[in-house]
Amino acid sequence: MAKEEKKMVHRAFTVITREGDEPFWLEIGASFEHKDGKGLTIALQALPLDGRIVLREVGSGPREKGERRSEEPERQDTQERPPRQQSYKPGQRRR
Repeated sequence: MAKEEKKMVHRAFTVITREGDEPFWLEIGASFEHKDGKGLTIALQALPLDGRIVLREVGSGPREKGERRSEEPERQDTQERPPRQQSYKPGQRRR
């Protein structure tokens, strides 16, 4: 018997208010519709610190509208990385 794929209907967010900055929407889970259409299962990967969860329909969340998280340009890492340190065998002491 094949397992029926559940349909995600909402994304769950916690909204973190930052002083002097835009609120930050952190995705913490999703909700799935029951087979009979009379309820939802909410699956969370984290719990909000303030106890408040915002459910938004799939496709209507802050990042799904094409909005950026912030107006800051993406950081380009232009510095060279230091050479990799010598690897040691188990039990071998570092000098």
